[in-house]
Amino acid sequence: MIELKNVSKTFPNGVVGLNNINLTIDQGEFICIIGLSGAGKSTLLRSLNRLNDVSEGEIIINGESITHANAKELRRMRRNIGMIFQQFNLVRKNTVQRNVISGRLGYYNNWQTLLGLFSKEDYQRTEAALEKVGLSDKLKVRSDSLSGGQQQRVSIARTIVQEADLILADEPVSALDPVTSETVMNDFKRLNEELKRTIIINIHSVELARRYASRIIGMRNGEIVFDGPASEATDQKLNEIYGKAIFENEAQASREALEAEIEHRLQQDVSTEL
Repeated sequence: MIELKNVSKTFPNGVVGLNNINLTIDQGEFICIIGLSGAGKSTLLRSLNRLNDVSEGEIIINGESITHANAKELRRMRRNIGMIFQQFNLVRKNTVQRNVISGRLGYYNNWQTLLGLFSKEDYQRTEAALEKVGLSDKLKVRSDSLSGGQQQRVSIARTIVQEADLILADEPVSALDPVTSETVMNDFKRLNEELKRTIIINIHSVELARRYASRIIGMRNGEIVFDGPASEATDQKLNEIYGKAIFENEAQASREALEAEIEHRLQQDVSTEL
């Protein structure tokens, strides 16, 4: 269980990222956070694993305060929190295997990490995770040779290897075309349903949020303005809160994602020819 108690975040420049957030998230929920740019979605998500320190209030995960955890405690708590980023956060020149097995770094000391001394069991975990996301044939391939969708699925495989109960994803499909976005969202859904992981995703697509999430949280100006079942996040309700901008934002993001994917594929074709 995750509890946010009177959580606020004010940045050094005076911008309020979060304003008195109170939330309870149960184990096994699939939550999508929606809102316009600057609403506080990423600030909220990054506060859950303390990539952002909050200014006020407290965040408690499974009975432990991550807000007040010391360095050793924070490292231990982060073992159980997987993080997936918009731009994949992979070492692009490393193989897929190397990127995925890095999900186990929290279980090794510094010299073992530097020497790459991973156990046989962790290599087996890596192969099993790649099979789960449909990338078994990419084990020894360099990560920068993959499409955007494949790179994001490598990131998902890394969280599977990490064996984190909580998975946070910050706009994981915003750089992907619509078809690939659905593939990645299906991966998250399987993690939620088959492995009982808690999934919390920031997402620009209202349509995808309603299709995959069991609960939707809507944010605006650092505050929660909607929190309920996906079935209650109707066009009428969201229009009352955000106006048409929430739907225009989704259409624009989809166009940009499609253009980005086309550009990536063209670059791959050029590299292959060279």
